[in-house]
Amino acid sequence: MQTFAEIAALREQIKQYKREGRKVAFVPTMGNLHEGHLTLVRKAREHADIVIVSIFVNPMQFERADDLNNYPRTLDDDLNKLSGEGVELVFTPTPDIIYPNGLESQTSVEVPVLSTILEGASRPGHFRGVATVVSKLFNIVQPDVACFGEKDFQQLAVIRKMTEDLAMDIEIIGVPTVREMDGLAMSSRNGLLTIDERQRAPVLARTMRWISSAIRGGRDDYASVIEDASDQLRAAGLQPDEIFIRDARTLQAITADSSQVVILMSAFLGKARLIDNQVVEMAVESKDDVNSEVSSESAD
Repeated sequence: MQTFAEIAALREQIKQYKREGRKVAFVPTMGNLHEGHLTLVRKAREHADIVIVSIFVNPMQFERADDLNNYPRTLDDDLNKLSGEGVELVFTPTPDIIYPNGLESQTSVEVPVLSTILEGASRPGHFRGVATVVSKLFNIVQPDVACFGEKDFQQLAVIRKMTEDLAMDIEIIGVPTVREMDGLAMSSRNGLLTIDERQRAPVLARTMRWISSAIRGGRDDYASVIEDASDQLRAAGLQPDEIFIRDARTLQAITADSSQVVILMSAFLGKARLIDNQVVEMAVESKDDVNSEVSSESAD
């Protein structure tokens, strides 16, 4: 396994692979790797001859300096895990490599609508930072395939739209969320939980499943469902952040034609902000009155 911190050296090696006719898959990460990331690596291996992973904590997508500074950095352990998966190249740039002229003068990429609704409304600039760094990494690596986790549902939608709109010849593959035995979605931020918080954290996934069952059972009073779910989270000691129930394809309000809806949830627990989502299949029915507003910010 080779590790590169400089763009030019990485590009030269990738050009060699391309000259040999080898297909390249890319997995961008921010490090602190867990089984969820390694699942992305294995999926990438299924689709290509060469797997490249980037490890870069992107300052452009963080709102708060303390959140950026507290993000776990475990490079040596990450490299050992990637070596064990047979990854060919790892790109480990520093911020001055990715943003040599600083963030203020960096050209940015913004995907309209998808970047400013739902989580984007409460975290202004977050998805601009994601789209910008992913676009730049795509330009550096020039992959044939790129793998992203479905746990970050809105992020995946933003990246798909960006790739399509900018005519990037890259296949975007969404990989299902990997969970702990108790249902908690694997996340680098889970390491911020205390022992007690870790025991309570699976309530987020259980509450999400309750919402799914309620929807399948015919409930379409979505605002009430969201409030009931928020109460369940509070009772377990979690602080509800946002809960949305939206059309899974458009992330807009559910209509009578919505065949799939997505439950998007986030909650604070100690120092960690936990996120999760679930897609629910719906029987399409003709309805005269569909509740058009199905999202609610649930923070106290």
